Amino acid sequence: MSNRVIKILVPAISIILGLLVGAVVMLFSGYDPVAGYIALWNGIFGDSYAIGETIRQISPYILAGLAVAFAFRTGLFNIGVEGQLMVGWFASAYVGAAFELPMYIHLPFALLAAALAGALWGLVPGILKATLRVHEVIVTIMMNYIALHVVNALIKTVSGGSYKTDKIHPTASLRSEFLSNLTDYSTLHFGIFVALAMVVVMWFILEKTKTGFELKSVGFNQNASHYAGMNVNKNIILSMVISGAFAGLGGAMEGLGTFGSMTNQGGFTGIGFDGIAVALLGANSPLGVIFGASLFGSLKYGANNMPNAASIPLEIVSIVIALIIFFVACGYIIRVGLERLNKKKEAK
Repeated sequence: MSNRVIKILVPAISIILGLLVGAVVMLFSGYDPVAGYIALWNGIFGDSYAIGETIRQISPYILAGLAVAFAFRTGLFNIGVEGQLMVGWFASAYVGAAFELPMYIHLPFALLAAALAGALWGLVPGILKATLRVHEVIVTIMMNYIALHVVNALIKTVSGGSYKTDKIHPTASLRSEFLSNLTDYSTLHFGIFVALAMVVVMWFILEKTKTGFELKSVGFNQNASHYAGMNVNKNIILSMVISGAFAGLGGAMEGLGTFGSMTNQGGFTGIGFDGIAVALLGANSPLGVIFGASLFGSLKYGANNMPNAASIPLEIVSIVIALIIFFVACGYIIRVGLERLNKKKEAK
């Protein structure tokens, strides 16, 4: 059995095991697993509307996953993607509503504002990590709560006491009548192309630039990097800033695409936290993040159809989805098992 075959078998076996265990959970809970999985499939691929909404759901997950993966690849653990995403969402919605500009200026300006807001929110833990060696996990977690309340206060301020920002101008929108008509009036927007472009940007930075080499080097070994003449503190800060920019753009997917505004947040969106799982599922690689986000986004959106079409409670649906993701995340164990089985066959 070649390595290529093993690479194909590992995710396939992982998903099958997740589906089987999920089916057992539904069966023992008194629900029909066949009807449940048919509902899940239809929720993802049932019609053009479902496909459009699924792709729309994937877009912010890609960017949240890139934010977490970039930090991981450079030796940092960014748990603050949720907060960075929220400030990016607000910045994009504010710029989209407050200015009237031609589309070729307005849309890039709003996207840039989101990226800068996320980068600024990543700058703070980056500086504290670089200068005072304060652990980034603690700071980024706290920054999430600060972002939540600061954004809510800003929404009230710019909207004159309302709970919602003004609707963005069409010149700042990622929405398209063409995509809407193509997918039976779904909320699909051009954000998916922005997300895919950022996948290429992350790959280029890490693999094709001197800066990317230094970022990875500092992540692997700060002492050796310092001895080699690299500026360790600068690279730590830069890593968090770039990670935050990716997260901020994830917020722009919601502000300029899905909703076209921002409502006062009663809690976290969950997208930033889910980005951790997306990055881990994708092995922290740019291409892997696409597959991780596709799996996560598809399951998240498709699962909404299971309570309606198969009468399966949302709690059971959440368990089933978590099991599928769990087994995919355990792909390394399956790989080791297949490799050992392959060695035994070769020995015989």
